Amino acid sequence: MKTGHQLIDDAKKRIKAITASEVMQMRERGEDFAIIDVREDREWNLGHLPGAVHVARGTLEGKIEGAVPRERKVVLYCARGNRSALAADTMREMGYRDVASMTGGIQSWVDAGGEIEG
Repeated sequence: MKTGHQLIDDAKKRIKAITASEVMQMRERGEDFAIIDVREDREWNLGHLPGAVHVARGTLEGKIEGAVPRERKVVLYCARGNRSALAADTMREMGYRDVASMTGGIQSWVDAGGEIEG
C-alpha cells in the first residue's frame, strides 16, 4: 500500500509542473489557458487568482468536463501544489492533453507578487 505522500510524489512524476512566475509570463504574453482552483470552498472564498474557475478537487471528476474542454490548455493550483498535482494527473488520465500544476500553489503566486481577488 502507498501513503498519501507516495501518491502525490508518483503523480508529480507523471505531470507537467509550472511555476507561478511562468504562469504570470503566460498571462503577460496573452496566452489562452484556463486556470482552475482545486481548493475547497472556504479556501476559494478567502481569495483566488483573478480569472480562476473553482472546481474543488473532491468534485473534479464530475465537474471538470463541464468547466473546461479537453483540448484547452489548463493550469491547476491549490494551496501548496499537492492537490493540484493529483488533479492534473487525474485530468491526464481523463484525456486532457495540456495540463500543468502550479508548484507551490497560491502561496507561490502571492510570494511572486501575484494579485488575489475575492
